[in-house]
Amino acid sequence: MLTVGLTGGIGAGKSEVSRLLVERGAVLIDADRIAREVVEPGTPGLAAVVEAFGEEILAEDGSLDRPRLGALVFNDPDKLAMLNSIVHPLVGARSRELEEAAPEDAVVVHDVPLLTENGLARLYDVVIVVDASTGTQLDRLVRLRGMSEEDARARMAAQATREQRRAVADIVIDNDVPLDALERRIEEVWADLVRRAREPRPE
Repeated sequence: MLTVGLTGGIGAGKSEVSRLLVERGAVLIDADRIAREVVEPGTPGLAAVVEAFGEEILAEDGSLDRPRLGALVFNDPDKLAMLNSIVHPLVGARSRELEEAAPEDAVVVHDVPLLTENGLARLYDVVIVVDASTGTQLDRLVRLRGMSEEDARARMAAQATREQRRAVADIVIDNDVPLDALERRIEEVWADLVRRAREPRPE
């Protein structure tokens, strides 16, 4: 098995790259999706978040009111740290479960948005960084996701820089290119990952 950490700045096109890798046979473990699953109604995760932050972070249907919780923790480092201390271990445990269920010769891609920021590169055999220029990121966020330019710039500024991400990368995928060029690059990367997955490991 080869474990791959996939990361990239907001708007860099990481989800497109993960989709193309899955098409070729990768097993995808999506940290953001798992983070939502571990705080669904009825989970111990949601109970712990309510205990920490109070009933007012629940929506009327009993689910987590994400915008309200986000507003509560976004500008408060202590509250954010408390939330992360609840959610991150649950995400880690579920990710390990999914990884252990994958076939022995699988290429397991962990989609981890904050891999660089949280110093997680050492957890993976290979780190892939999806890279795009600031202008491309901004255009995608405003045009495709409907963000205001101000909001998009603030979100980009809150993440690691392109240089910081590239510094932890084993493979960089340039996503300032048309889709057909991206697909050709993914073919090359996939062949490399499959080769690495099949190599005997040192004892």
